[in-house]
Amino acid sequence: MTAKTKIFRIEIVLVDVAPLVRRVVEVPGEMSLAMLHAVVQEAMGWEHAHLHEFGVGGVRYGMPDPGWDAGVADESRTKLFRLVAAGDRMDYVYDFGDGWEHALRVEDVVDAEPGVRYPRCVDGQGACPPEDVGGVPGYQLFLETLADPAHPDHDDQTAWWGGDRFDAASFDLAAADRALEGLAWAPLAAVKS
Repeated sequence: MTAKTKIFRIEIVLVDVAPLVRRVVEVPGEMSLAMLHAVVQEAMGWEHAHLHEFGVGGVRYGMPDPGWDAGVADESRTKLFRLVAAGDRMDYVYDFGDGWEHALRVEDVVDAEPGVRYPRCVDGQGACPPEDVGGVPGYQLFLETLADPAHPDHDDQTAWWGGDRFDAASFDLAAADRALEGLAWAPLAAVKS
């Protein structure tokens, strides 16, 4: 990445989930969709435990399986800046069983700030649902069950989760940003514009 690399500010929203689960990340436009997948996983709080797929302009991108032609373009060979611009939207599905749909919108494309580490998380709200909770309907039931000690499944859900506390509205910006540190790139300090 150089100082001339453009930075894409992307809002990520978990579709149909209440309370709202949202992140805003800034990523280099030269990033592949495979790396953007890693950013979404880390910023949202997912565990990289399931398959995923992007949808952009009617084309599906993911990890092609040579033994099965599913019509998926190779995300590792596709750069973000070649697909989208400010105002454009993408879809991202994680865990085909639970079907977590994410709406991604490019809020802006800006110059890289000298000395700033990218990708970074700059805003967000709401806790990521637990893995394998059963998608949107399972998550809503999970929240209702934990909140009601008289619910017939309360003890089972509490045992599965490891407690009866889950704050769906919580979000820790510093923790979400720290989760991206392992993916970090920084503009080269020696490059002058």
